[in-house]
Amino acid sequence: MLDNVTINQLRAFVAVCDQGSFSGAARKLRRAQSAISHAIKALERAFDVELFERHSRKAQLTAAGHSLLSDARAVISRTEEMKNRASSIARNGAPQVSVAIDAYFPRAHLIDCLRTLQAEFRNAVINLRITTMQGGEGLVLEGMCALAVTIENVPEVNPDAIERQWLCEAEMVTVCAPSHPLASTPKPIPIDEFGRSVQIVVTDNQPGAEKTQQGVAGKRQWLVNDLGAKRDLLNAGLGWGHLPRHLVRDDLASGRLVELERHAWHLGSLTFMISQRRGYNLSPCESRLIELLGKPQSIPEDESARNR
Repeated sequence: MLDNVTINQLRAFVAVCDQGSFSGAARKLRRAQSAISHAIKALERAFDVELFERHSRKAQLTAAGHSLLSDARAVISRTEEMKNRASSIARNGAPQVSVAIDAYFPRAHLIDCLRTLQAEFRNAVINLRITTMQGGEGLVLEGMCALAVTIENVPEVNPDAIERQWLCEAEMVTVCAPSHPLASTPKPIPIDEFGRSVQIVVTDNQPGAEKTQQGVAGKRQWLVNDLGAKRDLLNAGLGWGHLPRHLVRDDLASGRLVELERHAWHLGSLTFMISQRRGYNLSPCESRLIELLGKPQSIPEDESARNR
């Protein structure tokens, strides 16, 4: 029976409540009073409840009517919102954002950015891909994504077709499990000592992808294409590796991982770039996403205190 409820019946119900009478509702909705009465009766049949007291000369709600009034208002409000959104889409088209994000990008910050974007562009269609290495720019080149968040030192897929611009940075740390031999090695640790142990390295498994070797200390490597797998292997004590501090902050705080001090071996911050096709014109929605992604990360209180 509820399938027979119409938005006009709900509008009549709310109008009677707001105007205090069936005649007042008829004037407000510019309908005959008999049409308002018919709509209320049809609504009561569909709900199988009485919405108004029958012995009262005024439009006095029953307990059931009081309970359902807020629901009726909510349905009407959402319907109006849907109509406005549809009207905007009809005029301007639905904004679309297709973006590939490198797995190293701060996940919590990404979530906050997407949440804000959805709130500001309610009818936007967002296509999100999480990629590694050259995977994001490959999707841009193929036309699957308009934008890609890429790591600066990853070789460009096609510099003639794709351009990059600076976005933001993330601090990198070198870590291993407390059970790993490097954890008990006198600090700072020379690069040759790192080279004697297995290093867990994230790489691109795409056929023909150009490999990058920044931060690699030796030939003893386990290659993975999943950041979560790298973290799990490190936690298990099976190797050492570099990871963004934001990703292992809890592991370091709990002692599941320890930070290793490098000797005469600089490891810079991870620099993220926005990649797009040359000459591509950004939409307002895409521009806003880039703006959000590039905002500086907040520093936890314990870290800011340590840096003073």
